Amino acid sequence: MTKKWVYLFEEGNEGMRNLLGGKGAGLAEMTNAGLPVPSGFTITTEACNAYFDAGKQFPEGMWDQVLAAMKKVEDQTGNKFGDPSNPLLVSCRSGARASMPGMMNTVLNIGLNFDTIVGLAEPVDDDRFAWDAYRRLIQMFGNIVKGVSRHKFEAILDEYKAKTEGGKDTDLTTDMLKDVVKDFKALYKKELGEDFPNDPYQQLRQAIAAVFDSWFGAPAVTYRNTEGLPHDWGTGVNVQTVVFGNMGWDSGSGVAFTRNPATGEKQIYGEYLLNAQGEDVVAGIRTPHKIAEMKDELPEAYEQFLEICDLLERHYRDVQDVEFTIERGKLWMLQTRRGERTAAAAVRIAMDMVKEGLITKEEALMRVTPAQVDQFLHPRFDPKAILKAKEDGNLLAVGLNASPGAATGIAIFDADTAGKWGRPEFPVEEAGAQLRALIGEERAKQLGSEAFQEIKDERGNTRALKIKVILVRPETNPDDVHGMVAAQGILTQHGGMTSHAAVVARGWGKPCVAGCEAIKIDLAARKFSVNGREIREGAYISINGATGEVFEGSIATIRPRFEEEHDLVTLLGWADEVRKLGVWTNADNPQDAARARAFGAEGIGLCRTEHMFFDQEGEEISRRENVVKMIMAEDEEERQKYLDRLLPFQRKDFEGIFRAMDGCPVIIRLIDPPMHEFLPPREELIEEVTRLRCNNENPDELAEKEKMLQVVKSLWETNPMMGLRGCRAGIMYKGLTEMQTRAIIEAACNVAQEGVDVHPEIMIPLTSHINELHEERKKLEAVAREVVAEKGVDVKYKFGTMIEVPRAAITADEIAKYADFFSFGTNDLTQMTYGISRDDAEGKFLLDYVDRKILPNNPFEVLDRDGVGVLMKMCVEKGRATKPDLEVGICGEHGGDHASIEYCHLLGLNYVSCSPFRVPPARLSAAQAALLYEYGRKQ
Repeated sequence: MTKKWVYLFEEGNEGMRNLLGGKGAGLAEMTNAGLPVPSGFTITTEACNAYFDAGKQFPEGMWDQVLAAMKKVEDQTGNKFGDPSNPLLVSCRSGARASMPGMMNTVLNIGLNFDTIVGLAEPVDDDRFAWDAYRRLIQMFGNIVKGVSRHKFEAILDEYKAKTEGGKDTDLTTDMLKDVVKDFKALYKKELGEDFPNDPYQQLRQAIAAVFDSWFGAPAVTYRNTEGLPHDWGTGVNVQTVVFGNMGWDSGSGVAFTRNPATGEKQIYGEYLLNAQGEDVVAGIRTPHKIAEMKDELPEAYEQFLEICDLLERHYRDVQDVEFTIERGKLWMLQTRRGERTAAAAVRIAMDMVKEGLITKEEALMRVTPAQVDQFLHPRFDPKAILKAKEDGNLLAVGLNASPGAATGIAIFDADTAGKWGRPEFPVEEAGAQLRALIGEERAKQLGSEAFQEIKDERGNTRALKIKVILVRPETNPDDVHGMVAAQGILTQHGGMTSHAAVVARGWGKPCVAGCEAIKIDLAARKFSVNGREIREGAYISINGATGEVFEGSIATIRPRFEEEHDLVTLLGWADEVRKLGVWTNADNPQDAARARAFGAEGIGLCRTEHMFFDQEGEEISRRENVVKMIMAEDEEERQKYLDRLLPFQRKDFEGIFRAMDGCPVIIRLIDPPMHEFLPPREELIEEVTRLRCNNENPDELAEKEKMLQVVKSLWETNPMMGLRGCRAGIMYKGLTEMQTRAIIEAACNVAQEGVDVHPEIMIPLTSHINELHEERKKLEAVAREVVAEKGVDVKYKFGTMIEVPRAAITADEIAKYADFFSFGTNDLTQMTYGISRDDAEGKFLLDYVDRKILPNNPFEVLDRDGVGVLMKMCVEKGRATKPDLEVGICGEHGGDHASIEYCHLLGLNYVSCSPFRVPPARLSAAQAALLYEYGRKQ
């Protein structure tokens, strides 16, 4: 029996979204609800996958089912496909199960030729509209199906528009449109060596194939990679009767959202154009009108439209993104799907819908993504800096505030260049050269560090730099998506609030200013002009997506005040009620600890003591100098002298952190990195010693440098990250970790006497064998008991270890005998499991592995469940078999990643720990994991 590949709209429903795609399921649902939907059918996503499996051939029986469905549509409409006297025209539109706005192909007005155009025009006595529809078909078919550049078609159209007084496509006369069709066909034949197909069924067949093909087009693949969507879903193809918004000034097309997708305000938000087809609105070629104006121009259709929007939102219990056409005063609905929205809108809509009784609190938690929570914490322009920029005359223009946020960067005028320069993460030492290559030596020197976005590692250090770019385009289309991904923000000259640029930017949380008609872009010269000023490629600009303002130069930013985001604070409070995982933070100083606590952190999962060995502003005595002398000490007595000098610094730092975390646990990791990291690099010392020897000008300095070089050489290791570090350094450098433990417990006792509720936990890093942990714990616990006795304060403390060596995970049942807690250091655990160095691999092959799908994800960003995750599972099970109440958490960079947090929930960890600014998203991730696996409420 032949598989069913085609479903009439009335045969489907919302529950068939995976099979029909989101658009097809929405059309089916609206049809069955009795809404005015033009007749049509959907070719399934399974047919798309079968098409590719068969080498881009339609699966058996599909085309016959398409022909049969066309007969049904003819019966429903009373028109006939290809009939010169009463023609039926159809469109072909894509539709995956998840919204991919504008990323795949659409072809309108299929079925037109020199015969059917007469039958199309005759009933309405309007030749102009029919020829306008025909030129659109040739242009879309030529570009989308055959690959002829759309700019070549637009150049012809622009020549004719220039001959009119208004300069718009609506100003073209019937005779002009006939000439446009003639010229379009000539271009088609010149480019392809064949005539434009007159057979309607050939047009339909090729259009369906083109929509299938667009599933693996570059824009769609880039979008799915960015969104993390699978490539094996396939797209549906929706074949639908065309209704015409270009039949005159009582007709039009529009796109709208049932609530404001930028702010979440409960009002219809959208745009429309009279005498236009839908692609005119979303393509941004003409700047459309606000939807509220339709009330005056087409009042009956507007009132009906409001009623339908309300019905759809209540039916789906979510904001809907709808497309519609009005043909001679009659309203037709062409699409409904979940509306993409900004972070602020997502939170407000979720909260409002709970208040309105449309959804529950639990559903609200599933409607907001952790990435959207993260956007609330992104920097915003400093109002004082904005004011000064305006006073200095740096405000260039104001466009539409299409997607909120602050973005600064180098103006780039094409997507390829934006992708080339804005997407890669350059090693810090190479980034300057890359910037100079892009904008020249002088300009790069002027911008300096402002030109870069810092990429931090789990320790808070800058591991790479990205060049910040702003993509500037007349309007964007799917071919620009790779540049949009790479850009900090997007600026377009044309287009409205529902244009391609606006919709995609809002979905990705990128700032966008659209429809900035004051700027005049010259793509050939790679510049734009505005009010007598020229901004060339390479110039630095800033855009404010919240206000639509465009500035020359860089605008200073400030962090938003988290506590003022009342809806978000409430939503995260709901998250705290349902999550099982604790959310802690990684913090090395009181400032970070206090910030994280304000964000909702319940403890510190990682305090790195080595950061405290570097000099602090305002201190008279150099910490670093004492560390260096401690490392270079020739005997234990000398080493202890410098350790004694370091102890007050460490104690003071711990006191500040304990005060900030009053009532919360604080896990402090003893020194972890190899000692050579605190000394000058070997090559630098060799160079210094050579210079001093040659100059023979400073014998004392030479002697000091030579001694230091000898120490550095003695510490030099081929692979220092697997050498003398962590607990090994504590064992081999007598007094080092004893000093740190004394500082921790003394600080705990001191603040406890102040009334602070203190809970210190001391973490011994890089354990690989039970004897290492036993050795360290035995001597350090003796120090802790000694301090408690000296202080006369009953402070409870714990000793545990960091699980970052595979052997420790495998022998966790043994190691747990001497550990009160485990904390997974998944960055090192991943390195040792894969046998790769992150710093080397990411620059040489790892990112390429991900792009080529050799690896599904970067394992340092998303936890590798099948490898590292198996070790973690084994560790938890073995550790708790020995000690059932063993506290287990994670403090690596994965502690802030959504998918990794979900896995930590499944493992039954006690907490995740992440950097302060990842705490709010982690709280939501932990709640969503609980809802998904504990209550089965995945939305």
